[in-house]
Amino acid sequence: MQKQRNMFYLLWLKNKLEEVNSMTFLFVLLLMASSCDLIQRKSDASEEDGRVPIARVDQTYLYRDELVGIVPPESSQEDSVARTEAYVDSWIHKQLLIRQAGRQIDINKAEVERKLLDYRYSLIAYEYQTAYIKQNLDTVVSTQEIEAYYQQHIDNFVLKQNIVRATFLKVPQSAPRTKKLKDLILSSKEKDLTELKSYCLSFAASYHLSDSTWMQFDDLVKNSPLTDIPDKVQFLKRTPYYETSDDTFLYFLKVDEYRISDSSSPLEFVREEITNIILNKRKVALAKQLEEEVFNKAKENEEFEIYGK
Repeated sequence: MQKQRNMFYLLWLKNKLEEVNSMTFLFVLLLMASSCDLIQRKSDASEEDGRVPIARVDQTYLYRDELVGIVPPESSQEDSVARTEAYVDSWIHKQLLIRQAGRQIDINKAEVERKLLDYRYSLIAYEYQTAYIKQNLDTVVSTQEIEAYYQQHIDNFVLKQNIVRATFLKVPQSAPRTKKLKDLILSSKEKDLTELKSYCLSFAASYHLSDSTWMQFDDLVKNSPLTDIPDKVQFLKRTPYYETSDDTFLYFLKVDEYRISDSSSPLEFVREEITNIILNKRKVALAKQLEEEVFNKAKENEEFEIYGK
């Protein structure tokens, strides 16, 4: 009798494939057809409400309707199956861990439920706050705000590395006209700067031309002999221009400006960081504002009451 019920159930699932038209449901069918024992041990509740079990750990079931939203609508069939398999495998691992925990330690179920509720409420509140902040956040941070914050908190912006505004070229030994590069690098004429940029585009293995951008010195000269300089602070103080080479490349460095570690960072180097700090402060203020607005409105409408006061 049970075998006939199983066969009928599998035929029903097969017909369902035409409605679902999804490789995900095919994966469900394969999982269930591989074990009649799973069907035999379904709870009576699952038979009555028509829910389709996907997997089971002891008497805990994962149902097909619980997979809604796991796979994005635009996913390919292959990706759908992979995502579903991964989710089912993760669910089984977690259920087995929960089961083992129940065997090994005393679990205060009331405390667990309280924590789950706290987490649920926190998650809902977070999603609401995120939407509120996204809708109301002013993302424009003025130059005046940035400069004011920098001046007020300058002690927070101490350099951990040496930084420079500099020109650096790494050029193959075989490149043409390398003897002219020093003159081009040291020149302030617009035509020489244009020629230098054109040369770098054509022949340099890597390069950085000086502009308003500050860079960490070690990042600028990485993969070059300059990384082995023992005292970089003294080097920067005494060497505005430097050339060196190895077996393959020539290296050219001109330092226009530098700041050594443990000194105050220039504003331009931390401008983006300060912008993010200001925006984060605005987000915190908006979240607090939302919380107060909701509380005050509910209080005004007498929507809550505290007993015992």
